[in-house]
Amino acid sequence: MLYWIAPLVVLGLVVFVHEFGHFLAAKAFGVYAPRFSLGWGKPLLKWRRKGSETEYVISMLPIGGYVRMASRNDETAAMLEGGNEVVKEGAELDPDWDPEAMIPHGPKPVPADRWFESKPTYARVVILLAGVTMNAVLTIFVATGIFAVYGRRDAPTVIDTLVAGKPAEKAGLQRGDSVISVDGVPVRGWTQLVAKVGADTGHEARFEIARGAQRLTITVVPEVIDVKDPTTGTIRRVGKIGAGALGPDNIGKRAVRSSMSVGESISAGWHATWQMSGSVLDVLGGLFRGTVSVKQLGGPIAIARTSVAAARTGLESLFTLIAFLSINLAVLNLLPVPILDGGQVLITIAEGVKGSAFSDRTRENFMRVGLVAIGALFLIVMFNDLKGLVTSLFS
Repeated sequence: MLYWIAPLVVLGLVVFVHEFGHFLAAKAFGVYAPRFSLGWGKPLLKWRRKGSETEYVISMLPIGGYVRMASRNDETAAMLEGGNEVVKEGAELDPDWDPEAMIPHGPKPVPADRWFESKPTYARVVILLAGVTMNAVLTIFVATGIFAVYGRRDAPTVIDTLVAGKPAEKAGLQRGDSVISVDGVPVRGWTQLVAKVGADTGHEARFEIARGAQRLTITVVPEVIDVKDPTTGTIRRVGKIGAGALGPDNIGKRAVRSSMSVGESISAGWHATWQMSGSVLDVLGGLFRGTVSVKQLGGPIAIARTSVAAARTGLESLFTLIAFLSINLAVLNLLPVPILDGGQVLITIAEGVKGSAFSDRTRENFMRVGLVAIGALFLIVMFNDLKGLVTSLFS
């Protein structure tokens, strides 16, 4: 059961939030949206409240989703999303037919001012960017929640490296020493230790350490250096002793947790979101430069397997995966590929500068380029997925 539930929860939530962003923005600007679908292809389940403009759908392929809007590009979009929203002959015999509703749920035409193209350029750009914005908000929200509930994961106060000639080595600290307190103030994690040492400028610091079964007190005089704050650009004087923590590969179960206030959690969630988005950009840049191989890319199968593994590990891992996939979706959708949000934004802005819309043929050519690019990427990641699956089955 976990093999089905975990991927559906992860992908479903990330995609739902993205499309819900488009939907809310379209509604806010008065664009007619006859369908909101989770998934692509043939509808499996659909419902519409009496008097509601929008039909809500769960479709066959749960790897995407879409919001149908009244648009002159409706026919092109329909090929991708699961069927054209036109009134078919004999539609009035359909039990869902509403004589008071607009096309496709009823016979009434869509007013000219409810079409996507009737809205000003800025409104269309906001609608197109609303999906990635909601994914970024989801990432910040989930990351903040993780920090608020689980606290900060930190390296233990175990000294792993010493810089020759620096205060720590001169004072007699050794590799493997565990710092218990500094100047009588207990330190639980490496971040606390760095903060305490950083504040000790110009005077001796008493380190209480555990060395095997021994408890020792060693006096260290931190070296005072000037450090530029990356956020504000101001210069701060901080204390350094020339000691390093255990690396990520060596922490294992020795990692410690420190509780965080709401403000600290929000700040940490914000910074974690930027770090994750930066890692996605680094991978994309590496692909273009040739330093990252396409063999490292994964698709739906890889996501499903990762989701199951995360769910087995615990809720923290599962929510971390949701946050990471959400910001992935946001960044990737901003790529200037015509079929993606970023490409549509560029086309919309270009039309605004041009003063008129591109011809249907030009837009169709743009879409074809986008389809080829996305199709090629899909084939690559599916090949990698299947190769990884076969390897894991027979290894």
